[in-house]
Amino acid sequence: MLGFVRILRLSSLALAVALAAPAGAAEIIVTDVRVGLHGKTTRLVLDLTKRVQFKVFTLDDPYRVVIDLPEVGWRLPAKPLPGRTGLLERLRYGLFKPGQSRVVLDIRGPAAVDKAFVLEPVGTQAFRLIVDLRGIGRKAFLDGLGKPVLAAVTGAPSPAPPARAPAKPRKRVLAIDPGHGGVDPGATGVSGVYEKHLTLSAGREFKAMLEKTGRYRVVLTRSRDVFMRLRERVAKSRAAGAELFISLHADVIKNRNIRGLSVYTLSEKASDKEAAALAEKENKADLIAGIDLSNESPIVTNILIDLAQRETMNDSSRFANMLVKELGREVKILRNTHRFAGFAVLKAPDVPSVLLELGFLSNRHEEKALRNKAYRARLGAALVRAVDQYFARIEEANSN
Repeated sequence: MLGFVRILRLSSLALAVALAAPAGAAEIIVTDVRVGLHGKTTRLVLDLTKRVQFKVFTLDDPYRVVIDLPEVGWRLPAKPLPGRTGLLERLRYGLFKPGQSRVVLDIRGPAAVDKAFVLEPVGTQAFRLIVDLRGIGRKAFLDGLGKPVLAAVTGAPSPAPPARAPAKPRKRVLAIDPGHGGVDPGATGVSGVYEKHLTLSAGREFKAMLEKTGRYRVVLTRSRDVFMRLRERVAKSRAAGAELFISLHADVIKNRNIRGLSVYTLSEKASDKEAAALAEKENKADLIAGIDLSNESPIVTNILIDLAQRETMNDSSRFANMLVKELGREVKILRNTHRFAGFAVLKAPDVPSVLLELGFLSNRHEEKALRNKAYRARLGAALVRAVDQYFARIEEANSN
């Protein structure tokens, strides 16, 4: 997965020396980027050292044009990146995931990709990736949203290749993180049950339900009653290539009448005092086994928020909203169900992540329900539906 030392701050004033990839990091190098008006279109030109395959598609809210490339290096002139030209408002780029670089064009309104192709070198000119944009209406934009534009290797755009038999869809990879474990029991319910046992049971059951669909491969961060540091949980999921991270927890509260589920996503500022207190408690779990991380930053402490992290946080919120909706069809959920807190376990910059509070162990009815396998199966069914919706949206917007 994406190494933190390779995360780049995407700034229109960044210099080439700061953004250049290490020597030998990629076989294809981008040596310049230009934007200008070409008739009624806005033209982007990338100069490259070799031919390149690419994919271009559009995204909404806000309006964007995305260009996906194989992993490339960047050796740009020491000058500001293009911006505020024609349809273009701002240009950003960076490593999206191992083997894939991404260029994002923030545009001023709905646009279509008029042409997208690669030109062979002529004289002293390098290979050139050309993308032409033209303004269109909102309806036309939405009709083409997320549909990839096939790339031609040389010359003007070529006809689409003959249709091939569809390949068997690859299984999506998920990580389920049963909270606490080992010397860290987590919360204790009114009957004496430990949070660590309930989250492990739920995690195993959710894994089985997701894998039964044939669409997913699920990795458990822990499959037995063992203590794991928060960073190890995230590292294990990223090493497995997880595309979605779901951490399972249950809570206790002084008011034993309160019950209901909630879903958290990352925010540096908690949405309310309760969320802040809960995040503080979870983040200190590493201290229970005598491992003091107070002088050691969590996964993304103090690094700059870049394109990858912003997109990840957006995806996390989208999935959280889907999960809240599906859970609400099965069981009681809290008001303001989607909440925000600074959980360390949610801070992977490249894996959309949510923390699911399964309920309150301090409420005897909810604790009893959580000890019931049939009740947990209802939660699992809601989770499966939400995961299906999430990946269906991803495949529609950005087909691989």
